[in-house]
Amino acid sequence: MIYLHRFRLPTLPQEEDHAERFWPHGNPHPHEYPYGIFPFKKLSEVNFSEITIFYGGNGSGKSTLLNLIAESLKLPRITPYNRSPFFMEYVNRMCSWEATGGRPKNSVPNGSAIFTSDDVFYGIIDRRVENEDTRYRQEEREAEYRAAQGQPFTRFTGMEDYDELVRQMDTRRKSMSQYVNHYAGRLQTPDSNGEYALNFFREHFRDDRLYLLDEPENSLSPKFQLQLIQLIQDCARFYNCQFIISTHSPFVMSLKGALIYDLDSIPVETKPWYELENMKLYYQLFAENRNKFE
Repeated sequence: MIYLHRFRLPTLPQEEDHAERFWPHGNPHPHEYPYGIFPFKKLSEVNFSEITIFYGGNGSGKSTLLNLIAESLKLPRITPYNRSPFFMEYVNRMCSWEATGGRPKNSVPNGSAIFTSDDVFYGIIDRRVENEDTRYRQEEREAEYRAAQGQPFTRFTGMEDYDELVRQMDTRRKSMSQYVNHYAGRLQTPDSNGEYALNFFREHFRDDRLYLLDEPENSLSPKFQLQLIQLIQDCARFYNCQFIISTHSPFVMSLKGALIYDLDSIPVETKPWYELENMKLYYQLFAENRNKFE
């Protein structure tokens, strides 16, 4: 399913005309991010497929382009994006987009979102912090349980003491592990970072949505990257999802049927995955070491 059909960026004359109309004495920030990036790459229009990939090296503009689209569509995000006033000015005055069939802009499905590698990274950190807090509570409850053994019940005077009465009774009725888990909680499943990252996408993807993914391969081993691309392919094929992805992972770039924009080329062109420079470097590496694998 294709929800977002086309995204338009300004040409250099349009950026300059914008500066002349809004700043009579010239654009005070002609080189402020993200001005000047995409005219230099001669990219003024992006058309989309069910799976569209922005490929390029560091500083190629692939994440910038993804964020321009996300902000233009007002897609929700988990981790805040550091948007400068010039960035939002660029979004609001310089960019435009078109849904499939020229439908109204609200035709992009509710629940669509952008997910970044920061979302996964901070989720991993939050899980570690929460587990540390849980361990601290567990140690307190263990000490509490041991101290209660063989001690008489505290004298209670009314219903305001009921919760404490129940707690003291539980030190007699429950084992230590049952007591600690009940009052301190359990540690979250100690998945690896890669398992957590893969489960993050499994839990967040829903039917009939548009998803923007910024370098989703981060934290994922090749094994988990293969599982991620299978998940993306299944969501696009069976669950009416559209994906726009920035990446330099050879596994993600090999997604079947993906439309790939090479942001390292000037002008920006669409290319098959096997013509991309990174893929040629991988091929050269393995070709030079063929005897080690055969």
